[in-house]
Amino acid sequence: MSYKKLGMLLLAVVLFIIGTAIYTPSDKPNTEDDIEVSQTLIPKSRSITVTATGDCTLATDITTPTDGSFESKVEEQNHDYTYFLRNFKDLFSSDDLTIVNFEGTLSTNGEREDKQFAFRGNPEYVNILTSASVEAANLANNHSRDYGEISLLDTKETLNGAGIVNFIGDDIAYMDISGIKVGLVGINALNDEGVTSMTTHIKTAKGNGAELVILSIHWGIEKEVEPTQEQRELAHKAVDAGADLVIGTHPHVIEGVEKYNGRYIVYSLGNFCFGGNTAPSDMDTMVMRATLTLDENNMFTDDDKISFIPCRISSSSGINDYQPCIAQGEERTRIEQKIKERTELIAPLELTFE
Repeated sequence: MSYKKLGMLLLAVVLFIIGTAIYTPSDKPNTEDDIEVSQTLIPKSRSITVTATGDCTLATDITTPTDGSFESKVEEQNHDYTYFLRNFKDLFSSDDLTIVNFEGTLSTNGEREDKQFAFRGNPEYVNILTSASVEAANLANNHSRDYGEISLLDTKETLNGAGIVNFIGDDIAYMDISGIKVGLVGINALNDEGVTSMTTHIKTAKGNGAELVILSIHWGIEKEVEPTQEQRELAHKAVDAGADLVIGTHPHVIEGVEKYNGRYIVYSLGNFCFGGNTAPSDMDTMVMRATLTLDENNMFTDDDKISFIPCRISSSSGINDYQPCIAQGEERTRIEQKIKERTELIAPLELTFE
């Protein structure tokens, strides 16, 4: 062998030894720290649990006799605001987001609008909501300006001051919940402007980064147990525009539930904590509970994690004591059947109750 070849061979051996010294593969398995780091790199699904109720009207019209009014109940309870929603505090506290349809105003200002019913409650009544862990309120309805524009502005200010997110029309609310950006859109579909702007607001929420869009919509005909064709068309349009959950109010009675393109539409939850009538003809209501999930690819998961809780707007039979409660026994069975029957009027759908 020539000296040149011998030198190259020795150089190769030296380089191999140096390389081995610098990097020697370990025979040991991955440590817990290695596994933990690798797992954090794997995208995981994200979920939020949402609870929704029907109309919350924390006032009685001034034209109504004061005996038995909402205000008289406040005095009777010595301004103990926990009285009204105490039956739901645990339920609302256990979710990620509780939404109510706030139908009325919290203000001391303004002049009463010329209408059959107008509701203006003391701003202190916001404590009713905060005492039971209500985080969000839809203001898009036909009573949000009962005492003029100033009453709506006062209501927003009071809710904001109490930490309750609120939304109406182009005033879309955004919340970061468990790592999910949620867009809350409120539409009053009782006027043409609300109808024509609905898809625009939903798309705006999506465009602003909302991963889940919840639409709270005020629509339909009072005391009608079946949604109109216009409601159904509007609901489908909302889902097609990007709404992941549609929650309806206004009829003051329960209407059924529909599933369209993997999204749920609750046409009417009915009343809830309702000071607008001292003795409503129908005191049945329901609370919706839904877990909304995004998978590892940020896609909505159609996993049917939605349920309904049969309730009454009063804890007393025959009179509205403004303290809604979860129905029990035969009352629960009866309300469950009502919800099923009104859902069947739309389309067959298996419902879950809790």
